[in-house]
Parts: sequence; structure tokens; C-alpha cells
Amino acid sequence: MGMSHPAVQRVVDAALRKGVRLEIAVFQAPTRTAEQAAAAAGVRLDQIVKSLVFVAPRPDGRLAPIVCLVSGCNSVDVARLAAVTGELSIRRATAREAHELTGFPIGGIPPFGHGRPARVVMDPDLCPFQVVWAAAGIDGAIFPVSPAALRILANAVVAPFAKEPNLSARSAAALDSGLMFEAGGSAA
Repeated sequence: MGMSHPAVQRVVDAALRKGVRLEIAVFQAPTRTAEQAAAAAGVRLDQIVKSLVFVAPRPDGRLAPIVCLVSGCNSVDVARLAAVTGELSIRRATAREAHELTGFPIGGIPPFGHGRPARVVMDPDLCPFQVVWAAAGIDGAIFPVSPAALRILANAVVAPFAKEPNLSARSAAALDSGLMFEAGGSAA
């Protein structure tokens, strides 16, 4: 399996059409989850690109796919996603719908090279990294790519759609940093 797998080849070919040669890494260990992929690649969880499929139902019953490229430790806020895409109704695709709409199984869905056109939105939290890692079409195959190249390959729009971090933890952190600032300020 691995490099010669037709699903992996579709991802490699899609990148080549845009002038990018991917270096696919194939692992014996599973890479279905962001945690598994981070462990296999030896990188931080937030450097993993989760390609999550959502759908916006159309009046004629068709489903318009929206692929979210999400930093490994983030999750999608559906209300924020609806706001940034301008969709009135949006929901997570079922595993079957995701497979039908992208041509890839859950756990191997790449950020581009899908079976049909899809809108792609990218989490700004991926942008600060020099390299992020994404699925290459099957479980066990991932590839490194710069966020800038990823945005171009996926024709993605960068927009904030991730859930805000836990508010109680965030306000505690803000309070701590505020107290530290006050203490530092008064000592000066």
C-alpha cells in the first residue's frame, strides 16, 4: 500500500498540477486522528491539519461541501463557520457523505484533491508554523507542507471559525497576566 495507493497518487497529482512536489510520509502506525498523526510525525498537535467536511444543504436537496482545515487542537464552531461562509444552514457531514463528497475515507481526507469542487476554509492558527502536516488520502500517509503552500493548494480562504478556548481557563489566564503586569508595573 502506501505511496502506490491510488488515493495517495490523487493527492500527489493534485499538488503537482499546481507545481508542488509533496514528500509523502508513510507510517505503519495509524494516523486517523490528529493525536496519532502528531505522534507518528513527531510534531506538536497544533501542527496537524484536520480536514473536516461540513455540508450546506441546498433547496434542491443537494449538499454543498465545505472543507475546514483545522489546527489539530482546535474544533469547529458551527455558528462561526456559518458566519464566515455566509451559509444559513450548515452541519457536519456524515462519514458516508464526507466520503462521497471528497472521494476519500474519514481519517485520510486530504486538504485538496477532492472528487468534486468544495469550498475550503483554513484555520488562522495553522498560519504561524513553518510546516504543518496533513492527510494524504489514506490512514498512515501524511505530508508536510508550509501553511502558505497549503492555502494555495487547497484554494483556501483563511477565516476564524474555530471554537474559542475554554472561557474560564482563558479568563483565569488573562487575570494571571493582568496581575503579573500590575505587579511588574508597580515595581518599575
